[in-house]
Amino acid sequence: MLDLCLSVACSSLIFIIFKLFSTHKVETLFAIIINYIIACSVGLLVFGQSVPLTTLPGKPWFFPAVGLGILFIVVFNLMARTSQDLGVSVASVATKMSLAIPVLIGVWLYNETLSMLKIVGIILALLAVYYASVKPGSNFRSKGLRLPALVFLGSGIIDVSIKYIQDGLVAEAEFPIFSSAVFAAAALTGFVFISTTQSKRLFTFGKRNILAGIILGVPNFFSIYFLLRALNTPALNSATVFTLNNVAIVMCTTLLGIALFKEHISKTNWGGIGLAVISILLVALF
Repeated sequence: MLDLCLSVACSSLIFIIFKLFSTHKVETLFAIIINYIIACSVGLLVFGQSVPLTTLPGKPWFFPAVGLGILFIVVFNLMARTSQDLGVSVASVATKMSLAIPVLIGVWLYNETLSMLKIVGIILALLAVYYASVKPGSNFRSKGLRLPALVFLGSGIIDVSIKYIQDGLVAEAEFPIFSSAVFAAAALTGFVFISTTQSKRLFTFGKRNILAGIILGVPNFFSIYFLLRALNTPALNSATVFTLNNVAIVMCTTLLGIALFKEHISKTNWGGIGLAVISILLVALF
């Protein structure tokens, strides 16, 4: 449970850092590429052993890690586009409601059992994510759903992939080097994207963007690292982990938004936070 709490704390910190990006005029794409380089480096430090690069392609998790890294940066850009076109609340709802995908896959693929109270808790979790995230005047219903649907699907696939790779391909001792490989693939994908679309700016990231990427990279690595460790806990099945993780992140970021940025929280949002507390109790206790 400690690993899950640490993953939630790191993930919540990521959202706060993203919030500060707009305040300090950070270019998100450049910062996120630097962030992946830093996250990769932190993983290598945590691993604490020399890693001959020639041996990595022989690891059973190597190519899935590369695919996951590509998916990371693609989904991130879809989230950014959704936020710009439809609003932050739409992106948040689409991302966090994707918890339904790993929960259902966990029951189907891993024969995980859910008690009736836990099923109720998961349903309440989905409602909590929506009501805690939606803002007055949100375009969630009135505009096209293509981008939110892609974010929902992509985020769900990432969660399912992490669970599948953790369960059968990666030993716990290799969690840091696996995470580093994922982040390295994401960074390389970002460089390829910039080189094809903004070649003149390939080596002009700017001090502000580099600093922002460094600050983001550390919690980004540990959010995945501790999530992998939580999924490896025998007492917690994946349905429990993903439900608690996503709902707790929504609740924490909402409360941090109030405390740090004086964000307005509607009665609907408070109702969502209340549902989140109830769902966490049901899923965690039963």
